[in-house]
Amino acid sequence: MSFTETTRARAREIIARYPADRSRSALLPLLHLVQSEEGYVSPAGVEFCAEVLGLNKAQVGAVATFYTMYKRKPTGDYLVSVCTNTMCDVLGGQVVYDTLAEHLGVGHEETTADGKITLEHAECLAACDYGPVMTVNYDFFDNVEPQGALGVVQELQAGGRPMPTRGARLCTLKEMAVQLAGFADERNDAVADGGPGEPSLRGLRLAEQHGIAVAGYDPKTPIRSKAEADRAAAEAKAKAEAEKPAPAPEKAAEPAKADPTAKADTAGNAGAAEPATPAAASGSTAPDVKAPDDKSPQLRTAETRQPDARTAVADAPGTKVPVDGPAPAPRDARAAEAAGVAANPPAGDGKPAGDDAGAQERNLKDAEAGTDADGADPADANGTGVRK
Repeated sequence: MSFTETTRARAREIIARYPADRSRSALLPLLHLVQSEEGYVSPAGVEFCAEVLGLNKAQVGAVATFYTMYKRKPTGDYLVSVCTNTMCDVLGGQVVYDTLAEHLGVGHEETTADGKITLEHAECLAACDYGPVMTVNYDFFDNVEPQGALGVVQELQAGGRPMPTRGARLCTLKEMAVQLAGFADERNDAVADGGPGEPSLRGLRLAEQHGIAVAGYDPKTPIRSKAEADRAAAEAKAKAEAEKPAPAPEKAAEPAKADPTAKADTAGNAGAAEPATPAAASGSTAPDVKAPDDKSPQLRTAETRQPDARTAVADAPGTKVPVDGPAPAPRDARAAEAAGVAANPPAGDGKPAGDDAGAQERNLKDAEAGTDADGADPADANGTGVRK
């Protein structure tokens, strides 16, 4: 599949969010981006992500198959997820799921014939205080009962968009994938719809009831923009610098006097005290910096790990980054295999590889002749003629 220019422009914008040598971090939002165009992460989507990030398809596929939000086969416009984990199951979550599965005629991760609804059971939707819960494209419907959940699904089938219990207005899975890739919802007033759930507000209600508030907090304080915050920080810094007292003038250093009690060392350095520190010897005033070997192995590994051959080598002295070389030609591979086979003949007669059959036969003949390998009588254990 050839992705649209809009998708490619958005991909460049996503990659630009990260440092040049850490572009691999853009993989997660990029997978959401390709899913927003196709409705799932197809082989073409994997290839696209690998192409723009300079990775191979196996690296991209390993990530795409790890997270459940990346779908590997075509998914409906509305992904209905019903929590069947412990808390929701006790409250009736499994009954809700079974009701929807029977009505839609599909099972877990299956899509209706019209391609509109995909059903799945979820292990946990992190909303136990609202259980049982289900989500439609990750927007919550709380405290659902079988008939209430069925009503939501029937409205979706009729072309409607039921309002979630909390959160913004419902959108399709592709539209949600755009938002998960890091782009704002472009629908007018979509975010203004809905609101928080009552259990989430319980703590605020209790604080208000008992007069609990953060010390010095004024809810009417306006939130400053980044430019205003930067300007205020620069003014505060300039004010602090102006109020800082001027440094006292330094006194001229007196010449060092030799210690008459100091003993000459074996090299003839009379009056030598303890060796000078590296800073004194070099005249440098730079602070000491720990050597790279003092870093934890995990940190050194993270600094030197390279997502691809074009990534700049990390600043870690003494480290070498492996770079994949060109693959051997089939002709060379066959020659290497033939050489290995020739150097390692297979064992025969049930003997392990490497056994010397000639030595075994010689030892057997010596035993039958009544002498050991040196020709001595085995009865003479120590060469003295005394039989043990």
